[in-house]
Amino acid sequence: MKISRQPTPVTIKIDPKQLENVKCFKYLGSLLTDDGRCTCEIKSRIVMAKAAFSKKKTLFTSKFDLNLRKTLVKCNIWSMAFYRVVSWTLRAVDQKHLESFEMWCWRRMEKISWTDYVRNEEVLIRVSEQRNILHEIRKRKANWIGHILCGNCLLKEVIEGKIEGRIEVTRRRNKMLDDLGDRRGYSHLKEKALDRIKWRNCFGRDFGPVVMTDY
Repeated sequence: MKISRQPTPVTIKIDPKQLENVKCFKYLGSLLTDDGRCTCEIKSRIVMAKAAFSKKKTLFTSKFDLNLRKTLVKCNIWSMAFYRVVSWTLRAVDQKHLESFEMWCWRRMEKISWTDYVRNEEVLIRVSEQRNILHEIRKRKANWIGHILCGNCLLKEVIEGKIEGRIEVTRRRNKMLDDLGDRRGYSHLKEKALDRIKWRNCFGRDFGPVVMTDY
């Protein structure tokens, strides 16, 4: 499998046998695709999380305290959907999938069918929640990248590394760290990461919503 903007078949032979070209490959539980995007991986994690919710549906829809049930959903179901979330590059379509999954959880928990014609805003009021899933993803990314940028490790070299060759003049793709919202670039983000107090002030509990962009 060759990962690029326009994937092309690769010829690799071992003895006389040619290796098969695939469009997606599962490695350590993560789904890698030849276009380098995370959409298939996100959809796959959402399907797995929904299946886990259905298995424990009796618990999540029981008469237990609402706050307890919300905590159980976030700890058990969201955690399953968030596997490898720190390395996701979220496009607008991916963010919509995640927000739809968030509302799916609250609707199932409150036994609200789509035929009831209840608006999402009303559902959020019933469960005393706000749209929070993108905020949680961004917070986890900030916690992870803050530790990486403060030290010297292989991951930091990979993030800062450059590939030799000529870059095609095309529309810029959204990058992994763009979700953190620092428009002044990577160098400024790294500078803030070295100052732990400044980093916590920027990426604490109330550092704002994710801006949806599609690249």
